[in-house]
Amino acid sequence: MSKEWGILSKSVICDLMRLLFYTGLKGSLERLQLEYVDLVFANRTDVNSPMEEVVRAMTFVINQGMAMYWGTSRWSAMEIMEAYSVARQFNLIPPVCEQAEYHFFQRDKVEVQLPELYHKIGVGAMTWSPLACGLITGKYNDGIPDTSRAAMKGYQWLKEKLQSEDGRKQQAKVKELSVMAERLSCTIAQLAIAWCLRNEGVSSVLLGVSSPEQLIENLGAIRVLSQLTPQLTAEIDSLLGNKPHTKKESRA
Repeated sequence: MSKEWGILSKSVICDLMRLLFYTGLKGSLERLQLEYVDLVFANRTDVNSPMEEVVRAMTFVINQGMAMYWGTSRWSAMEIMEAYSVARQFNLIPPVCEQAEYHFFQRDKVEVQLPELYHKIGVGAMTWSPLACGLITGKYNDGIPDTSRAAMKGYQWLKEKLQSEDGRKQQAKVKELSVMAERLSCTIAQLAIAWCLRNEGVSSVLLGVSSPEQLIENLGAIRVLSQLTPQLTAEIDSLLGNKPHTKKESRA
């Protein structure tokens, strides 16, 4: 949104925000051939968009019957709390979940920041990239396959990340985790997805697959979930060596 919007009146901005959300979501529904969606996300915040108008716009599309709930994506805990406070102040609809990256090597936001919101206002997490763009599957352990995402145009950032010192360390961890997965008679992908699901604040895990076979394999994580005992989870934490400290632990 342009900074020039600052010269517009509050009511005009509100009307324009509603129109933008309404038009965008209506077009998506038409392409999907749906009357409504269960959940619509506001992806990233815009410093030039007043929080009140964002919340009003999301409330508007829900009241229009185009969505049942709304959530945030890549918002900070402070921004989510602001949206909730605005909703309470003006009797609007607050967000119900945050879409956040979460996997073995990306833990801080979901394990430290979001639990406080989960317990205080009920905002859960819908997590994405449980396999860290394929790194956790082990397919990059012996180099970058020509058919992999990291070899595709536009994914130079992923290739560089995999070839970095941190990337090589993470791949070494994946090899150790693969041994643990063998003990559980599952794949490393199933172990990684089950590990994400075991978090009480995680409502669901978004999966990205390129074939029906991959989807079936990933769904096998449900069977593995019951095997993730506190002892096994502690073993994974020890192996990873990156468990973040919560505020409560820090005070202790």
